[in-house]
Amino acid sequence: MKKQKWGLQATITVLVCCVVAVCLLVTDARISKTIADSIEKSQREKATNVARVVAHSDIVIDALEKGNGDIQGFTEEIRGLTNVQFIVVMDMNGIRKSHPDPAKIGKRFVGGDEYLALKGKEHVSISKGTLGISLRSFIPIFDHNGKQLGVAAVGISLNNVHKAVGQAREDIYMGTLFGVVAGLLGAILLARYIKSILFGLEPSEIAKLLQERGAILQSVREGIIAVDQESRITLINKAALRLLQKAGLAKEPLGMKMEEYLPNSKLGRVLETGQEELDEEMELNGITVVANRVPVMLQDRIVGAVSTLRDKTEVQQLAEQLTGVRSYAEALRAQSHEFMNKLHVILGMAHMGYYDQMTQYISELVHHRNNEIGAISRYMKDPVLAGFLIGKLSYTREAGAELFVSSEREVPEPLHSHTSHELITILGNLIENALDAVSRSLVKRIDVHFDYGDDILTVEVHDTGAGIDKETQHTMFEKGFSTKGEDRGFGLFLVMQSLDRLGGEIEVSSKPSEGTRFVVYIPYDGKAGAK
Repeated sequence: MKKQKWGLQATITVLVCCVVAVCLLVTDARISKTIADSIEKSQREKATNVARVVAHSDIVIDALEKGNGDIQGFTEEIRGLTNVQFIVVMDMNGIRKSHPDPAKIGKRFVGGDEYLALKGKEHVSISKGTLGISLRSFIPIFDHNGKQLGVAAVGISLNNVHKAVGQAREDIYMGTLFGVVAGLLGAILLARYIKSILFGLEPSEIAKLLQERGAILQSVREGIIAVDQESRITLINKAALRLLQKAGLAKEPLGMKMEEYLPNSKLGRVLETGQEELDEEMELNGITVVANRVPVMLQDRIVGAVSTLRDKTEVQQLAEQLTGVRSYAEALRAQSHEFMNKLHVILGMAHMGYYDQMTQYISELVHHRNNEIGAISRYMKDPVLAGFLIGKLSYTREAGAELFVSSEREVPEPLHSHTSHELITILGNLIENALDAVSRSLVKRIDVHFDYGDDILTVEVHDTGAGIDKETQHTMFEKGFSTKGEDRGFGLFLVMQSLDRLGGEIEVSSKPSEGTRFVVYIPYDGKAGAK
């Protein structure tokens, strides 16, 4: 069974708590030792200071020197004020002159650590006496002439020292406990905050998402470039690198400013405006690419931008394939519908026994169809364009209109295949617009006329619609302009783009109630041997 991994919150909580606990324990150990040493030092100093006060007291000096004075009363008064364990004054023979227990006065001092003081040296020691183990400070007592008269000994019980250290440690332990609790709460809050930033995902889930994202980005054929809000390139996939290297940009772009690497990318504008820009053409050292640019939003704030790039040549090839398939599909659907209507007529005649009329009807259909297809095939030598026009004939008849195609002379097959694609785009959109224009007219007629000469192909599309007013004629070629509602207005814009690529021109003439006439002039190179 797979071992269950800890979640992010549990990992952070345990880790932070362990770090806090270790730090506090180490701190506790060091502080405890420091406090113990500090308390012992302060107690040493306290005992020494009290002993010095006693040793320099005139009462004690006179009593030892002359044998008069109340040493016991004086030392007990000092002991009560300083809260020490004992104050003992002894003569040079070690005989006590004062003691907390009066019964001990006149007896020899117990402990054996007073010998240095009897030789005139101050010192502090720890020893056991009649009152137990204590910290003792010994100060020699001298008269005014410098003669040693005895020793003042002040003791502080080690139990009191240990009690003071214990009290300090209790305070440290309480602080340590508070620190652990605070660290635990802080770790939980930190873990929750980090998880909220990561949208509740665990590290393993984030790693999986990153791997999947990387695989997706590298698998798509479109080039993808992402920048942060400072316009620095943060991501670029292999398709984008291949396209940019093809354009002569061989540097490693990650981390570079987009304006420095690709000045005409326009991603900086998207970062400023927050507006997406779709299907824009862009030149890369002679290579035309189709670019899409969109901002990256996080909580209604622009945090970056992404651009996709695709070689326009590939797009055109795909468009040619799709346009051809669409044209053939439309032609087949229209012809199928038209053929079914004809079959219904023939079936009706057969049921009614009109065999002679049925025979004549079939002959006329075959003759008309052959004439129609034969005429287009004779003067339109490009099979793509010929098939397109034949499909449009059936399509317009299905829509309840009539399409008439004619030509002054034979139109040869174009030298370059992309010319056929552009012509299909131009003719398809002009015929579609004409069909829409005649849909509300009594006479629903569309005429398409070709003329070829001096390497110029002239195409005229005339309809019997309501016409176009002058104001609309000035704006109808703009992208997105339409009188048909939203998400329209791309047909004539595409016509102008195709004409720009072919180096062609277009003229428009229209009168109310007399229809509209579009005349297109296109430089046209026919294949060798064409007439």
